[in-house]
Amino acid sequence: MKLSALGGYAWNTVEGEGCSVFTNAGRVIRGSLLLVKSSGHVHGTAVRTTERDAKAMEVRLDECTSAAEETRALGIEVGDFVAFDPRQEMSESGFIRSRHLDDKAGIACMLAAVQAMRQEGIKPAQRTTLHISNYEEVGHGTATGFPTDLFDLVAVDMAAVGEGQTSDEFHVTICAKDSAGPYHTDLTNQLRSLARTFDIPHKVDIYPYYGSDAEAYWRAGGDVRVALIGPGVDASHNYERTHIESLLATTRLIVAYLSS
Repeated sequence: MKLSALGGYAWNTVEGEGCSVFTNAGRVIRGSLLLVKSSGHVHGTAVRTTERDAKAMEVRLDECTSAAEETRALGIEVGDFVAFDPRQEMSESGFIRSRHLDDKAGIACMLAAVQAMRQEGIKPAQRTTLHISNYEEVGHGTATGFPTDLFDLVAVDMAAVGEGQTSDEFHVTICAKDSAGPYHTDLTNQLRSLARTFDIPHKVDIYPYYGSDAEAYWRAGGDVRVALIGPGVDASHNYERTHIESLLATTRLIVAYLSS
């Protein structure tokens, strides 16, 4: 069974991962993503030298099937979605490993922020809309769905950690610019000021190979101030990792912004 990629996965980052096929009839069929030439005892050096691309990868279904007709008889058809196992785990030292922390981590921070505000009886200073998009990875997630009188849009996405970046797994990052250009200077500076005022551990960074879906709102014609914050995530679009301190710092900055 062959796949067509959604989002920014590189095939080698999910090779060997367990997965679930969601059929149109509602059945969930388990399997794993493997290189077609996956056995070293059969294919020799091809296991190491074969380029990992869509043609070279396949889903090995945990079902008795050896032909296309038998696979269709299971209910599997073109257009069925396949989800990779997240394998979420939290260590005693506070590290959280999982696939899809981009952008489950950001959603967790948003929900934690509004829950904390409700528990403490804190109301947002302005009317607030929470927008959680199912299209976060394909570039048009926030092109629509907001009030017509929207003034500010703060995206909560993951912050890329790696060589040449200031972001890490222990701070909230405020992104000043990414591949689509700079974010709104005044709103970015407002967030930086709030982080300093409330002593929130933070970094400021620029991402040359990254774009947030908040920019889709700009491209769709939205005329609002847009900024971007998020927890630091290592190995983005791979088997990702962050730390609870980064999630807490991001949550605190969301609360500070909504209360200002």
